[in-house]
Amino acid sequence: MRADGTRVKGLSPIVQALPYIMPRRYDAQNWANDYADETILKDYIRQKRREGRVVTHMSVLAAAYYKAVLENPKLNYFVVNRRVYRRNHFCFSFVILKTRADGTPDETVIKIFLQPEDTVFTISQRVREQIRRNLEAAHNNRTDWFASMAFSIPGLARVVFGLAYHLDLHGLLPRWVIDLSPFHTSVFITNLASINTSYIYHHCYEFGTTSVFVCMGRPVPDPVVPGRRRMPLGVVMDERIATGIEYSRFFAAFGRYLRNPACLETRLDGRETEAEPGEVGV
Repeated sequence: MRADGTRVKGLSPIVQALPYIMPRRYDAQNWANDYADETILKDYIRQKRREGRVVTHMSVLAAAYYKAVLENPKLNYFVVNRRVYRRNHFCFSFVILKTRADGTPDETVIKIFLQPEDTVFTISQRVREQIRRNLEAAHNNRTDWFASMAFSIPGLARVVFGLAYHLDLHGLLPRWVIDLSPFHTSVFITNLASINTSYIYHHCYEFGTTSVFVCMGRPVPDPVVPGRRRMPLGVVMDERIATGIEYSRFFAAFGRYLRNPACLETRLDGRETEAEPGEVGV
């Protein structure tokens, strides 16, 4: 019945039991730290800029994550009301800083949907366009509009968010609400390196369907290789959506793509681009 996913059948008894043993997402959170080779990422970003292409840490990370998910689809599962669902799309949410019309700092959340034919370049373009639009002081995205509406009348927010929570619990939340909610996402990414802050382990929200939260921290010297730097990643994940070996395979692929970002320049699903008549496929 859910608009954003299909219930997974045929799970092993222990996997079916986990959401009953750990009914809340914060019960099932595991923490892990990983890192991206900052030297490789910076060299790649600079090389692309010399070629006239703009890519960012966020777009590389999102592309590598999605490519690894396409190979390990259980990382796009989620649990609601003790049921495991297969998400029928992939998206990621992230927070940006903006300035209000009066000059005071503010935050807003952006959510971007990806497709198997995306590349690091199309993702980067979409991210930059959304950031540009949302940095405008007068611009409010649909998420901001919904939140403003909920708080426009005293007491309305309690009713609106309480109703949304219970509708979501029973798979009745409308798709338009799910699409604007940043908490209904495949992965939530935060870039604390952009404000020169170390990484943290950010909890996965109980409201919504976020199963994984990735935090990018301020790059630090590599303790093993002198002269190189690494970007630490704080990862929090819902252990109910995948087994340890499945998470292990995912993170192995994720790390492999971060170490070789050039592999993200073609379709992330690995399929060849269909050629136009008279052209050779690439």
